[in-house]
Amino acid sequence: RRLSAVLLAGLLGTASASVPAAQAQAPAADAAPLSHAADDRTRHGGDGALLRLQVLLDRARFSPGEIDAVAGSNQARALRGFQQARGLAVTGEADAAPWQAPELDSAPVLADYTVTAADVAGPYTPIPEDMMEKSRLPALGYGSLLEALGERFHASPELLGRLNPGSGPVRAGSVLKVPAVTAPAAPLKAARVVVDGSEPVLRLLAGEGRMLAQYPASSGSEHDPLPLGEWNIVAVVHDPTFHYNPELFWDADPAHGKAKLAAGPNNPVGTVWIDLSKPHYGIHGTPEPRAVGKRQSHGCIRLTNWDAAAVAAAVDAQVPVTLQE
Repeated sequence: RRLSAVLLAGLLGTASASVPAAQAQAPAADAAPLSHAADDRTRHGGDGALLRLQVLLDRARFSPGEIDAVAGSNQARALRGFQQARGLAVTGEADAAPWQAPELDSAPVLADYTVTAADVAGPYTPIPEDMMEKSRLPALGYGSLLEALGERFHASPELLGRLNPGSGPVRAGSVLKVPAVTAPAAPLKAARVVVDGSEPVLRLLAGEGRMLAQYPASSGSEHDPLPLGEWNIVAVVHDPTFHYNPELFWDADPAHGKAKLAAGPNNPVGTVWIDLSKPHYGIHGTPEPRAVGKRQSHGCIRLTNWDAAAVAAAVDAQVPVTLQE
């Protein structure tokens, strides 16, 4: 969530703001994939193709994590999961076959979003690195409008900058191009959650074992390995507070003491905590979406905030959770 000064100045100017739960407008007719020129890039490669692939994977519930239109490990994992679930050759590569099924979703991959006065009103607060300093804040909300928009549309702030070149300061009434990541209308209900630490991903399965969805995950480390075995979900908590105990973190500052951190997207466990029957362990969100699947955790299963919310909506108490390597 550390945003470059150039990017902030270019997209935000002097404005400061946050996006509550404002809705994106329906994609405009002229907001199709990336215009006709981008259609050519979609067929022949380039950022337009990667953006389209990542948005369609996100909408198909095979999350590439933070959408950035850059080929990476999370995109490859998402594509492998999609291919496996659809009975295609599992390559992780965007060859011809995987495009055919995602193209069943014909909605444009970009939408117009009109910034509201509430978006621009904020408030926004810079979030300190130190846990004790965080504990003194009354809320751990967004640090900027750009950060809030990125989370709302599952996108990296850098991508939003590239989609809106020369837009100048964002004000109420500004119209921005954003990824059209509207969730499928049909609700999803999972019979089992499987976390694979070697991949690393979290999968939602139907009762017969069919894969329903897949999300990139950070799960465990050498110091705090993933607690392998069979567990259950015992509770789902939205907007959790975080009870910081430095004794549970091998890399904690020895000067730290126990503290309670306020709720918000920049809370250490993000906006959702899915409590597991293994004490002190859960599935949760994160204030650093770009690190998911790329950086190790302290043993818990860390997802982007939007993917954690999707998992929370698909499970309830007593759903079994398999943690495996």
